[in-house]
Amino acid sequence: MLMPETNETYHPMTFDAIKIGLASPDKILEWSHGEVKKPETINYRTLKPEKDGLFCERIFGPSKDWECHCGKYKKIRYKGVICDRCGVEVTKASVRRERMGHIKLAAPVSHIWYFKGIPSRMGLILDISPRTLEKVLYFASYIVLDPGSTSLQYKQVLSEKEYREEVEKYGGTGGFRVGMGAEAIQELLRAINLEKDSTELRRALADSTGQKRARIIKRLEVVEAFLTSGNRPEWMIMDVIPVIPPDIRPMVQLDGGRFATSDLNDLYRRIINRNNRLARLLELGAPDIIVRNEKRMLQEAVDALIDNGRRGRPVTGPGNRALKSLSDMLKGKQGRFRQNLLGKRVDYSGRSVIVVGPELKIYQCGLPKEMAIELFKPFVMKELVSNGTAHNIKNAKKMVERLQPEVWDVLEDVIKEHPVMLNRAPTLHRLGIQAFEPILVEGKAIKLHPLVCTAFNADFDGDQMAVHLPLSVEAQAECRFLLLSPNNLLKPSDGGPVAVPSQDMVLGIYYLTQERPGAKGEGMVFKSVNEAILAYENQEATLHSRVKVRVSKTMPDGTVKTGTIDSTIGRFIFNEIIPQDLGFVNRSIPENELKLEVDFHVAKKQLKQILEKVINVHGATQTAVTLDDIKAIGYKYSTRAAMTVSISDMTVPESKPKLIEEAQATVDRIAKNYRRGLITEEERYKEVIETWKTTDDQLTHDLLTGLDKYNNIYMMADSGARGSDKQIKQLAGMRGLMADTTGHTIELPIKSNFREGLDVLEYFISAHGARKGLSDTALRTADSGYLTRRLVDVSQDLIIREVDCCEGRDIPYMEIKAFMDGNEVIEDLEERITGRYIAETITDPDTGEVVVKANHMCTPKRAAAVMKVLNKTGRGSVKIRTVLSCKSHIGVCAKCYGANMATGQPVQVGEAVGIIAAQSIGEPGTQLTMRTFHTGGVAGGDITQGLPRVEELFEARKPKGLAIITEFGGVVQIKDTKKKREITVTDNETGNAKTYLIPYGSRIKVMDGQVLEAGDELTEGSINPHDILKIKGVRAVQDYMLQEVQRVYRLQGVEINDKHIEMIVHQMLKKIKIEESGDSDVLPGVSMDVLDYNEMNEALIADGKKPAEGRQVMLGITKASLATDSFLSAASFQETTKVLTEAAINGKVDHLIGLKENVIIGKPIPAGTGMKRYRKVKLDTDDLISDEIMLSDDDELILSSEDESGSGLTEDNVAEEVLGMDDMADVDEEDDAIEEE
Repeated sequence: MLMPETNETYHPMTFDAIKIGLASPDKILEWSHGEVKKPETINYRTLKPEKDGLFCERIFGPSKDWECHCGKYKKIRYKGVICDRCGVEVTKASVRRERMGHIKLAAPVSHIWYFKGIPSRMGLILDISPRTLEKVLYFASYIVLDPGSTSLQYKQVLSEKEYREEVEKYGGTGGFRVGMGAEAIQELLRAINLEKDSTELRRALADSTGQKRARIIKRLEVVEAFLTSGNRPEWMIMDVIPVIPPDIRPMVQLDGGRFATSDLNDLYRRIINRNNRLARLLELGAPDIIVRNEKRMLQEAVDALIDNGRRGRPVTGPGNRALKSLSDMLKGKQGRFRQNLLGKRVDYSGRSVIVVGPELKIYQCGLPKEMAIELFKPFVMKELVSNGTAHNIKNAKKMVERLQPEVWDVLEDVIKEHPVMLNRAPTLHRLGIQAFEPILVEGKAIKLHPLVCTAFNADFDGDQMAVHLPLSVEAQAECRFLLLSPNNLLKPSDGGPVAVPSQDMVLGIYYLTQERPGAKGEGMVFKSVNEAILAYENQEATLHSRVKVRVSKTMPDGTVKTGTIDSTIGRFIFNEIIPQDLGFVNRSIPENELKLEVDFHVAKKQLKQILEKVINVHGATQTAVTLDDIKAIGYKYSTRAAMTVSISDMTVPESKPKLIEEAQATVDRIAKNYRRGLITEEERYKEVIETWKTTDDQLTHDLLTGLDKYNNIYMMADSGARGSDKQIKQLAGMRGLMADTTGHTIELPIKSNFREGLDVLEYFISAHGARKGLSDTALRTADSGYLTRRLVDVSQDLIIREVDCCEGRDIPYMEIKAFMDGNEVIEDLEERITGRYIAETITDPDTGEVVVKANHMCTPKRAAAVMKVLNKTGRGSVKIRTVLSCKSHIGVCAKCYGANMATGQPVQVGEAVGIIAAQSIGEPGTQLTMRTFHTGGVAGGDITQGLPRVEELFEARKPKGLAIITEFGGVVQIKDTKKKREITVTDNETGNAKTYLIPYGSRIKVMDGQVLEAGDELTEGSINPHDILKIKGVRAVQDYMLQEVQRVYRLQGVEINDKHIEMIVHQMLKKIKIEESGDSDVLPGVSMDVLDYNEMNEALIADGKKPAEGRQVMLGITKASLATDSFLSAASFQETTKVLTEAAINGKVDHLIGLKENVIIGKPIPAGTGMKRYRKVKLDTDDLISDEIMLSDDDELILSSEDESGSGLTEDNVAEEVLGMDDMADVDEEDDAIEEE
């Protein structure tokens, strides 16, 4: 039973919280519009609902609008009349979706959720084991309700035989009373005195231990839940059953005259049948045993309705299919929560195949005409009426449907300035939905700009994309300022550019900026760049010839400087589109003033650097222009380059036969040694593999050094356009070693390459790898998607709620160092401090100047300066603010989070950083999984670490290949006997010693006599994070988690910023488990929020009371999601029935703080422009024009409200200008998400 907790005048959508509880019989009757007495549904001849049946119109309302059952009253003028013949109220038929009925039961039945759930709530509150309870409920045993003057116990359970013996023993004199079934249990539940039970249990808790204590705590939890929630225990037994509205369990006629009906109708019908039969039997005074059997059947029928299959065999329909009960309607991916509430299909959308649109600007997409006319129909119709082409809407609709010529002209006007959203499934991160200006195109395919493909992970081999149309002015504004593709040039995961040119474009620019010594026209001198280009076009010189060109440039002070520059013609062409102030050339030196900004060979990596600098220096608007220029020039010159691949490009190294011969000889010698018994099988295998690996590497080296630098295949791989060294090796070297299905390397290598062709055996061996690659991909994609879903669920309520969580108090901080793996740097310190707020003031020891003040953000420039200072002073760590030490109660604060990676600016209040973190970790998760199959199954390509390791860490599981760690510091002593290996650690100060047994096959990491600290590893492997938490504390485990997750991703070449992983770790370490309750009301064993725990203890200490004691626990992400305060969020995640059962008993209130809860009830989410403080903001459409992006004649993006820095479309100024948001710094300590404004 859900009840909106409202304030102010009641309107269905004005509520701040939802409460769930048990429904009392009176409540069910209050909901009901009448009793369903008959199992009939509809009359098969007239097809009208039967009176008093499951579809009765008198109870549920008329099945046709404004028409009663018998037809006496038709038409809207009789609204509200109740027909005197058939008793049906004349009203809208939609009330059949709202009105409920009820079934009055002849005997009470128990609710299966509360009796069968784990733990059984009914069992706990009565202190009866669930098994015994089941026997009583299903009429197999008797329970004593009143022992009278006998030796029986209250609530004692008697079997049939024992009961007869007791009756014989006491006869009619004992005066004891027994009962069975739900009636007996109901009587016992009614007799419970919750307050008395609570005091008795608390008293018993004080002096009990072990199992008994655990049981008492469990019972106490249930008793307290009933006390605080106001639910009564006897409501777990039902006398009345609610019947849901008929349109929610419809019955429809099929073509053949048969009927299809919802399973619920069958389940209700069985209940009504059995209930009516039971009532009749009771009336007739039938024998006890018959009545008892009927009551049991009624109980089973109700169980099947609520949760079919929970107890015993499920009730099946035709074809032996289990019927879908009410619980099944909620559960799983197809259940109400995930299918209908969290994801809905929307109108004004379409989908089509995508094709490439190289002629588009980056903010445009091509929209097929037919699709556009359908999407923009209402807008076109309105325009037709307002410009007088059509007289009324009906007329306009006809014109649009007949596609009359004037419609197309109107459509052209309507779509101007009206962005559309494009989405490609799977949407793994927020860049999977972006907005574009539509351009009408012929045909039926959507045209997509080639540079946004990376963000969508799209290619043109038949991918489809969906189009969505933002309707309201506000939605259009958000599309234009937040979703338009030029505003999404940076990845939210690491801040790197996402729209990097690829393939043909890279190749064209690589070719353009190449230099060939001795090319035609080398050394020529030109008076201007245009003259040089003319010489190239007349074939007097090539793109790659180094020439001298005279250039003049206006200096900042207005003087004109002239000089000659030496470079290739191609680079002069390339530099015409590149801003000349990116910082590749130090312009402060006079002789560099005229130099070309990009005077080097540009491949994909260099392109990325150029783009990063353009974004940093010039902002999104200029970058959009530069990107389009790079695209155009890249395509142009890749066409001019006319690259091709032929078999003669694959030159096999001359050293190949000799190398293979030598390797074969070595392998033969190893085999000989093995046959002589000089080496073991294991050593032989290892040496053979090693030999072939060395040969393979040597051959690859010879191949790559021997390849011509202007070889087409080499150029493709070297530029980063397509292919890799590994693939070239397979084409012209040798394919090398392969793995079999188990991942074990086959010791027979493939000596051929693809140019020579494989023989049958080689082909067969390589088939393993290829298939494994494909099947792996399919399986692991699903795993990655599931991991993302759990990550989103655990982090969805993390929203930036305030600017600073500790204004005027001490700054919470964490000291960080560079991440090392042995001697290899996984992530350097500079990267870790960029975009963070530093928690200490850092000054240069030589000059004394402040490099960065405490509580200020560390920009990339400042980070470089800080590193210089640290290198001078030899310090290796910095104190920074981080989410892990944030003191915000709900969400996190902007200063602990730092910079928004997608803008480089400090994050704004309202940003849904939790979701961004989950997407940033989950999206490359799919890459981790998919990267394998590009290697074509070459051994060494797959890593065992990958995704399973990430999952293991986030679920806080005991890892595979567990390392043993020492619990305290001390000196190591290793005992290695034939039977076992032991390591003893002795702490000389305390005299403590502990011996660890080392399992067979573990590699020991320590030496005899070594001095260890607590938590050091004794053997190699992964450490159990729970052990680190126990031994070294919270800080250590936070570092460990960060480092381990980063290690997996960095090994794969995926860069994720630390803060995203911190968000998840923060959610895993939120709870504290109470061990001793002290003077507080909290029960031992209960988990509570760390910050709430600290506050509660501070209050207790202030009152001079004894504080509670607890230890911080680490929950895996699934557990953490289910432990959330919001029952709606938890129920829509997993274990729906369990979550709802618990929530109902506790009478939980959901304050709708997170995102999911608000999506479920259909309110705007409390993030971004949906936060309460911006909700009231409406767009003033008259001023809108001045604030929109004007597309001037030369089609460049111009933002009329451009800020001084000229960065144009940054999120901040747009937010302030367009959406009328005030500056976000003056936020109160508490966010209004909790209090009503």
